[in-house]
Amino acid sequence: MQPMTGVERIGNILRRQPVDRIGLYEHFWGDTLKVWQDQGHVRPDEDLALHFGFDMSTCWAFNMVARLDFVPEVLEETEETVLTRDGNGAVLRRHKLHSSTPEHVDFEVKERPAWEAGIKPMLKPEPRRINFEAYRHAKEECRKHQRFFCWSGVNSFELMHPVCGHEYMLMGMALDPGWVRDMADTYAELTINLMEMLFAQEGKPDGIWFYEDMGFKERPFMSPDMYRELLKPAHTRTIDYAHSLGLPVIMHSCGFIEPLLADMVEAGIDCLQVIEVKAGMDLLRIHRNFGDRLSLFGGMDARNLVANDRDAIRRELAEKIPAVRGNCGYILHSDHSIPTTTEYQTYRYFVDEGLRLGSY
Repeated sequence: MQPMTGVERIGNILRRQPVDRIGLYEHFWGDTLKVWQDQGHVRPDEDLALHFGFDMSTCWAFNMVARLDFVPEVLEETEETVLTRDGNGAVLRRHKLHSSTPEHVDFEVKERPAWEAGIKPMLKPEPRRINFEAYRHAKEECRKHQRFFCWSGVNSFELMHPVCGHEYMLMGMALDPGWVRDMADTYAELTINLMEMLFAQEGKPDGIWFYEDMGFKERPFMSPDMYRELLKPAHTRTIDYAHSLGLPVIMHSCGFIEPLLADMVEAGIDCLQVIEVKAGMDLLRIHRNFGDRLSLFGGMDARNLVANDRDAIRRELAEKIPAVRGNCGYILHSDHSIPTTTEYQTYRYFVDEGLRLGSY
């Protein structure tokens, strides 16, 4: 088969149709590019997508905070952290010296009344929620380099917890499920309305990429019954909208979400990403159980890359790639992101060996 463009390759992979090789994409921590540029491995004017020949790119174009005009308040600051209140009424502590998940300190919304009074009325599909220019530029860059272009953003689960926090959201699932269902439906409607506005002005992407971190180690955040009742309808609605435009849907989730996967497939996802090994996810098991209905993206243990253990990387690639390449539905990616501790030569080896094993 003749070499394909990224648009062709990823388009076929997401539909499990013949390709020349497996796909390639990756996420990196913010400082990794700078470290590799400072070390001379990547030119100062070169991005990682071009350097490694990634097949796709994304654009995060929506601002979903409730109060768009709210100026974040700094409540406390030290040399290492800063505590702020944001436009969702959430008080979060973030590290200043490195990238990390913010600490949840307090939330304005802890139950239904605060949601209905303070947040829901603010969630209007206004054009100023959309970064049209960034989307246009990212789309043009993808066309220039023949990469597959994804609109990317969060779906309902990842839009609810910034408002009320995981703890209150999960308690709400048990104690006031109607409230959580209302939040999920409200965000699904807002997402679709904003997509309609963006795509009408700037044109459709090649695909949709939703981020939904619904699990932690060896457990999802909710039972399959709760997912089915409270979140699946919102997922189905947003995915049906994408499919109505002919767009395939990638859904990302960190953590162990395998108990939810049958329902996620039924909701319509076309591809699962990131398949986190340390949380208990198993790429080969998921491929055996869902590979005929689902393309897979990731599932390579990032701990081997962090440790710069080429022997472990080689063994894992040799074990997994020959199996998952069989139905033409796999994209190479770690199961998390690449930090500054990963040496350039380690990641270069991961890519070169992975693509060698994944060529048809």
